[in-house]
Amino acid sequence: MLADRAYAELRDHFRALTHAPAVKAVVLRGEGGNFCSGGDVHEIIGPLTKMSMPELLDFTRMTGDLIKAMRACPQPIVAAVDGICAGAGAMVALAADMRLGTPAARTAFLFTRVGLAGADMGACTLLPRMIGQGRASELRQAKARADSARAALAAEEARLGRSVLRAPVSGMVLDTTAEPGEVLAAGAPAVILGETRRPYLDVFVAQQDVAGVRVGAPASVRTDATREAFRGMVSDVARATEFTPRYLFSPRERANLVVRVRIDVEDPAEQLHAGVPAFARIDRTAQPAEARR
Repeated sequence: MLADRAYAELRDHFRALTHAPAVKAVVLRGEGGNFCSGGDVHEIIGPLTKMSMPELLDFTRMTGDLIKAMRACPQPIVAAVDGICAGAGAMVALAADMRLGTPAARTAFLFTRVGLAGADMGACTLLPRMIGQGRASELRQAKARADSARAALAAEEARLGRSVLRAPVSGMVLDTTAEPGEVLAAGAPAVILGETRRPYLDVFVAQQDVAGVRVGAPASVRTDATREAFRGMVSDVARATEFTPRYLFSPRERANLVVRVRIDVEDPAEQLHAGVPAFARIDRTAQPAEARR
């Protein structure tokens, strides 16, 4: 990456080589696996938008003088290009007498992408001379087609992204409600997802018995399919009563006003299954622990 002072330093260095007959050749290479990514966006490109016209002319002359000093240098200049070679870095390589690139070398003229003229630093003069006017035009057209293809690909990826189902939590697919290729209405469920490692049990406590049931109270949960009890903890106590759900029955098998209480169950071995009836015992005498959310 070229900083503001680097242009002037390189320009002065190549001018000084005119009076250095002991130097027989110059090799330019980059550091860190790349040749040069061009001018620093924050130090150079950004400030250019705030410069006055005389300041812009001075900067343009300075960068152009670097290229002219390289072309006037009596020693042959070899650009050893590896990795990224873009923007002003590509112009420095182009101004050399010879370029040797590795298979990893990638060149790009990016002036127009940062609001500069495509002729910056003599690009429109040196590039056609180096590769021919026809080839230069082909490269420009190929770049335009590549940009168009990238834009089309981005649009297609965005469209596909809107058709991907993303679960709000991690879990296991318990059931599917649609077949492959079926068209679903907006908001219709496609799969039923369960957090099998963090199951919960909703129990319905008669309103006259809910006193003392608090969030954080320990509980034990049993099912017909398991012998041992699972430890649990009350994580939520509803603030409103409701009638006993139709799929449940109170011991006396009659409608009753109840309060829904949710118990988080510890099941690291994933022995419980969704929808299995379970029975819970809540310890109202123990000191409530901090509820998990």
